[in-house]
Amino acid sequence: MSASQRLLHLVKYRSLWTHVRRKVTTWSPVGAAFNAKPFRSLDLVEKNADFIKVAHPDPAYREAAEKTCIDIGTVVEKLNTNVELCKSLKNLLDNAKVVAELDPDTKRVAELFMFDFEISGIHLDDKLRKEAVALHVKLLDLSNEFLIGSHVPNRIAKSAIPKHLQVLFASDGSFIQIGGLHADSPDDLLREIAYRIYLYPNADLMECLEELLKCRYKLAKLVGYDSYGHRALKGTMAKNPETVMSFLQLLTDKLSQRTAKDFQMMRDMKKKLNPRNAELMPWDHPFLSGVLRAERYNIEPSLYSPYLSLGACMEGLNNLFSQLYGVSLMSEHPGAGEVWSEDVRKLAVVHETEGLLGYIYCDFFHRRDKPHQDCHFTIRGGRWCQETDQYQLPVVVLMLSLPHPTKSAPTLLTPGMMENLFHEMGHAMHSMLGRTRYQHVTGTRCATDFAEVPSILMEYFATDYRVISQFARHFETGQPLPENMVARLCESKKVCGAADTQLQVFYAVLDQIYHGKPQNRSTTEILKEMQEKFYGLPYTPNTAWQLRFSHLIGYGAKYYSYLMSRAVASMVWKQCFVQDPLNRLFIDAESTFGKKL
Repeated sequence: MSASQRLLHLVKYRSLWTHVRRKVTTWSPVGAAFNAKPFRSLDLVEKNADFIKVAHPDPAYREAAEKTCIDIGTVVEKLNTNVELCKSLKNLLDNAKVVAELDPDTKRVAELFMFDFEISGIHLDDKLRKEAVALHVKLLDLSNEFLIGSHVPNRIAKSAIPKHLQVLFASDGSFIQIGGLHADSPDDLLREIAYRIYLYPNADLMECLEELLKCRYKLAKLVGYDSYGHRALKGTMAKNPETVMSFLQLLTDKLSQRTAKDFQMMRDMKKKLNPRNAELMPWDHPFLSGVLRAERYNIEPSLYSPYLSLGACMEGLNNLFSQLYGVSLMSEHPGAGEVWSEDVRKLAVVHETEGLLGYIYCDFFHRRDKPHQDCHFTIRGGRWCQETDQYQLPVVVLMLSLPHPTKSAPTLLTPGMMENLFHEMGHAMHSMLGRTRYQHVTGTRCATDFAEVPSILMEYFATDYRVISQFARHFETGQPLPENMVARLCESKKVCGAADTQLQVFYAVLDQIYHGKPQNRSTTEILKEMQEKFYGLPYTPNTAWQLRFSHLIGYGAKYYSYLMSRAVASMVWKQCFVQDPLNRLFIDAESTFGKKL
């Protein structure tokens, strides 16, 4: 972007910038855009079906998108078992002379397409191929049913809950709705009630999960694999379930003593807070680990939030990307009908030499019926278009659930919210910088156990004072966040870190067992055994946590990816950034985010 263009952009947003200036604090255009309130209403617009079914405010759109996703999935599975297409591709790959002339992108995509044919059962006879397609279609329906059901609140009569706690839950006539674990509540009884009710088994959803796992196993066996896990892990960094389980067992062995110490600290703290009920239970872990961190390092979130306005954090991300990658985030006004909610912000991602790289739509604020989850959606992948002889720019949506700004303050983030923002922006930049010739391998469309590496790497930047000091300043006074507060925050992450990691190991193990060979016992019985072996806190009767484990759909047999990606991200940070997180000389875009620009 030329100097004149930058000046025009600055003038364009000058009024917005001036409006949010408070005392000595000023923001860049991108910071100002996120610290201001929405200034006009906008029409709704259709978007990618996967995104619409999760985030669109109109339930009719969400329902239509669910059907569309299933219809598209059915077409894809039919193509994956099309014999003529497969033969054409095989003839190409069998021709050594032709393959030698292919560029790396084309060869890689051709190999991936052949891989898709193979795992979909292309080698089967016509009857069995049709059976494989039918199983795929059935799995699409079951996956959709489970995904929706895993987020539905549970209800209980108000009379069953103490009156002083009823106001803390959503009311529904003579019932209350419990749609989460309330894990951070200081009230032991509230946490226990939320845990027991939210995780109470739903018979229909339990049947759906059991059938889903059976169909996945049947499909895997039909196309020639020992289990669904073996099929899902082919082509990943881990390669097979045996490697994954060895990795998870190794982690458990390494963490065992530290995990035991963490749980003992939690027990001591619970005894201190509630001497009459000192037994450590699963609903205590998130709250007590937070109490221990706060007590030891005085990291009350309210002390940090004034320094972490959303605008300041976006400004920090903009500065970081500019220094590392030569990329700027430019706030743009969306046109009429371009976005689905008036508080969605649009960012153009611009490279200093390559120009416009793509667009990020930031759906950051809480609204009714919007899922309470942070995620990244690819609306359109990047690719080279032969028809136009131009690169198709990627378009992504980042979805968070942040509080709205108030009359007296912009949106203020806790350290955890800030870290999540950096994480999701890591996915967005992966989509922007992972430029390839074909959409099939662009951006985050890579091996699942690598996809989280760029986003987890961003979490390291979010806790490094050399990065934070560039943007974290009080939204009213402009004073910078003291270095000792950042140091305390970083040290606090080590408190109960082993127990937190072990909980993730337990989830990953459960996922592997569910997708292994049939156990001839219920998913709850499996959960109970794995919880005892790989977590340590007791199973609570009449609960079924697995029915809230929505990652079983998108990350089936691959939940370990978060832990493996964290190990890889740690290695990248130590080798490339720990000495100087802002030195562009350490950046190798080909090994970190994919193709060079």
